[in-house]
Order: sequence, then structure tokens, then C-alpha cells
Amino acid sequence: MTNQLGTLEELPKDYLRALNDLSVAPLWPFLRAALPFDFPSRATVPFIWRYKDIRGHLMRAGELTPMEKAERRVLVLSNPGIGLEKLMATPTIYAGLQLILPGETAEPHRHTPSAIRFVIEGDGGFTIVNGEKCPMEKGDLILTPSGTWHEHWHAGKNPVVWLDALDLPVIGSLEVSYVVEGKRQAINNAADRSQTAYRRSGLVPYASLGKHRADYPLIRFPWREVRESLVSLAAGSGPKDPVHLAYVNPETGGECLPILGFSAQMLRAGEEVAPPRRSSSAIMHVIEGAGQSEIDGKTIEWTEGDTISVPTYARIRHRAASGKPAFVFHVDDAPLHRKIGIYEELVD
Repeated sequence: MTNQLGTLEELPKDYLRALNDLSVAPLWPFLRAALPFDFPSRATVPFIWRYKDIRGHLMRAGELTPMEKAERRVLVLSNPGIGLEKLMATPTIYAGLQLILPGETAEPHRHTPSAIRFVIEGDGGFTIVNGEKCPMEKGDLILTPSGTWHEHWHAGKNPVVWLDALDLPVIGSLEVSYVVEGKRQAINNAADRSQTAYRRSGLVPYASLGKHRADYPLIRFPWREVRESLVSLAAGSGPKDPVHLAYVNPETGGECLPILGFSAQMLRAGEEVAPPRRSSSAIMHVIEGAGQSEIDGKTIEWTEGDTISVPTYARIRHRAASGKPAFVFHVDDAPLHRKIGIYEELVD
């Protein structure tokens, strides 16, 4: 293999015109861009979207654009390295901040991309997923897998804001992204399954034994229970052991969704962690606390509500501020990497 490949300029113009007329292109002038040596080409850059800076603009969007003209009122977190018009936080992750105001309803629809909601602030909001009513409290994770009907309501008094994350860039690149509008769903009267059937890890409904496992048995993961689990794990771990939990399908132990993976991490007060370099890209959302991250040599100071993009194969070091722990939520594309056999972890 060589870096001294032929260029377009070396080819006769009549030859290139003839190829263009046939919708054919020579590979060798573009080969290193598609297959660079030793390390991938990356457009994604480490970047922070500061909640305190964006929130005011999100609230103004509520004044400027009524829900019936927005369908979903969202400010998209677009990575400047990829391009703002691409609507991507990373090459596989779409992320945005969505606002719903008291008394509003985001009408029901379903779509081919899978999505999650991670609640940032407010109370009185709820999402209905295939008839299951899921309360939206700060830090809750709510899944809306591909093809599931979902709608959002607000029965409280203050604005509700959540972080959306979708595999839209992947589904869009496959040219299979679309949405279908629907009718309002009938809500079953039972509490969501996080409060009934799946209250504790290691316990599943007996009737599910020996049967085909449900793809998405648990739609809502309450933050109060995840936080308690992280604190308990920290208490039972060594001072250098990472406090990091994955959200999984409670019946299979596998990842919640096919393309995107989710996890929550506690950084003890003053703690510094340096995870291995991973092939997967990610976004990191700060639930509580403050600290800083060094990502590919760029130092980023973060606090509650902020969201940070992490490129593939990034060198990372996180540090919580002294005084109290920090809690962060991660979204990555590791499930997709594992399925197609490209997932890597590298230790320098």
C-alpha cells in the first residue's frame, strides 16, 4: 500500500468526462479519504452545549412557535465539525432539547428511527408509548423504540424539557426514515411497568419464563432508582473501581435498543477516571454536579444540564469537582458497533 496514489489532476479531462457521463468514478484518488492508514478520519469534534446558554432560546421558541406549527418543539444539538445543517451530534446520534409547555400536547405519531427521552427539568409531563403512560420526572429515561406510537402531554404548571436522542442519522443514511401520524391512544389505567412488573433487577414476571423474550418489556427507567443503585454500587466498590451502570432489557440482559446504548455513571467527589478509547461515538449529559472532561486534548468544564459530544476513538479523562459527586448519562452507538463486528476498546 502507498500514500502516493494517483490524483484526479493526473487523468485526462476527456477520460473523466466519459466516466462522469456513465456515473462512474475512479477509486484511487479518493481511497485514502475512505480508508486512511491506522486511524479513521473524523469530522466530529468534542463540543459542549451549555444548558444555561440554550435554555432561554428554548423558552423563546415556546413563545414564537405554537405546538401545532412545530409538531415537536426542539432545538437540535448540531456538532460544528459535522455541520449545523446535518442535525447530528455525532455521525450516528441525533440529539435535541425538546420543550412542552403546560396544557400542550405533542400529537401521536410513530417513526422508523428509535428514540429516547431523558428528562432535564419540570414536572407534570408524561409520554404515552403504545398505550403505556410514562410519567416524566427529572433524570427519567423513556424509550420509544422504532415503530411504537408515542405522544407527549403536559398536565403540570412549569415547562418540561427533555433531551431527545435518536438513531436518525443511521436510519436516514439507509433511506428508510419516515413518520406516520396517528390517533390519540387509549391509556391503560395501570402504572407503567417500571412501577409494577420490573421493580427490581433480577426479578421478571414468572409468565415470561420459557417464552419468547419481549423486545421492549421496560419503557421507563426512573432516575430515583438508578441513582440509588449508583450510590449503593459506590458504597460497595473500591475507591478506584468505576461506578457505571448500563440500562438493559430486564428479560434478556441485552442493550435496550438495537443501535444506541445507554448508561449512567457516578463520579465521586474529586474523582478522576480515564476510560479506554472506544470505537463508538457518544454524547454525555450531566444530570447532577459539575466537573471537567479532557477529550482529545480539549478541556471542557461542565455543569448540570450540559451535553458533550465525544468522537470515536477519543482519549478521555473525566474529573468531578470536589465537594459532591457528579452523575452523568451516556448515549453511545456501541450496540451497532458490536452487531457489525467493529467494536474496539484501546488502552494507550
